Amino acid sequence: MKTITYSALLLTLGLALTACGKPNEPAHTDEEGHAHDDAKSHSEAEPHNESEGHHEGDRHESAGEANHTDEKGHAHDDAEGHSESDPHNEREDHSEGDRHEQGESGHTEEEGHAEALNLSAEARAAAGLVIAPAGPAMLRETLSLYGVVKPNPERVASVTARFPGMVRSVNVQIGDTVKRGQSLATVESNESLQVYTVSSPQGGVVTERFTNPGEQVQGQPLFTVVDLSTVWVELSLFPRDRSLVKVGQNARVQTADRGSTSEGRIVFVSPLSVSATQSLTARVELENADGRWAPGLYVQAEVAIGEAQLALAVPEVALQELEGRTSVFVEDAGGFESRVVKTGRRDGDVVEILDGLTAGEAVVGEGSFVLKAELGKGEAEHGH
Repeated sequence: MKTITYSALLLTLGLALTACGKPNEPAHTDEEGHAHDDAKSHSEAEPHNESEGHHEGDRHESAGEANHTDEKGHAHDDAEGHSESDPHNEREDHSEGDRHEQGESGHTEEEGHAEALNLSAEARAAAGLVIAPAGPAMLRETLSLYGVVKPNPERVASVTARFPGMVRSVNVQIGDTVKRGQSLATVESNESLQVYTVSSPQGGVVTERFTNPGEQVQGQPLFTVVDLSTVWVELSLFPRDRSLVKVGQNARVQTADRGSTSEGRIVFVSPLSVSATQSLTARVELENADGRWAPGLYVQAEVAIGEAQLALAVPEVALQELEGRTSVFVEDAGGFESRVVKTGRRDGDVVEILDGLTAGEAVVGEGSFVLKAELGKGEAEHGH
């Protein structure tokens, strides 16, 4: 029974397989057809795809060319821009170069002008240039004192009438300059009734007048005449400096504004101090033929109390201020050169030079201000 059943099952399975095998062939054909159709579809699609690909490629190529063109155009524009900017840069460079060259030229001219200040022989003579080598010098060590100008008491004359009488005339006023023997007034004698002349006993200036016409005189002073050809300068001296100041020492006296300067000598040193100020008096006698030292002027005096040797010095008049710096003018083969110097001690005549010069260099003393003026004039012309 079981054998029959298995046989039936095998038969049924074989039939089923046979039945399934026959329809598979068309299905294969269908698959082939389907594959053909797919291929055909693919072939048909290929032109479309190729076209699309071609169009896409064209678009890509066009875009690429466009991009390439844009890039080329951009590069071309850049190149053109660069080419266009080159002349501008060249002009700027050329302009900057010109300015640089002009600046260098101006600087060279300035330096040349400073280094080669020349004067003709006539201009030198007119300027009164005094040129001397820088070198050693003696420096006066000084003490500064202050005082006032006074008349020389030894040259003050009080004029009186010889006989009592009446003043008939007065011939001078205060401030008049008179000569020795000149008539100052006339007086009628009470005893002889004669008119006689009252004359000046010395030349000088009438500084006081005590009479008028019609007045009776009995031997009192009528005038004061002061000879101001010499004057005294009374200087205040502190006790601590008493040992430094001696009779016979030289003294340079100058007005408070330094407008006038004269040399004199110490002729007297007081042994007693003034009680109010506790100061001593040192007296200097000055020549005053031109009358510039009027009594009453306040002055400063530099009293020479010693000397010092300087290794390198120039005259005080050689110094000039140029652009706020102390300078001197040095002569060389190219003309006159301004030189900045560092100064040390000074006494009004000579100045110690600490830096900026060497011994033997020719320095302009008198007339150096003329070179300063010429230098300023040249710089002004150069500025225009």
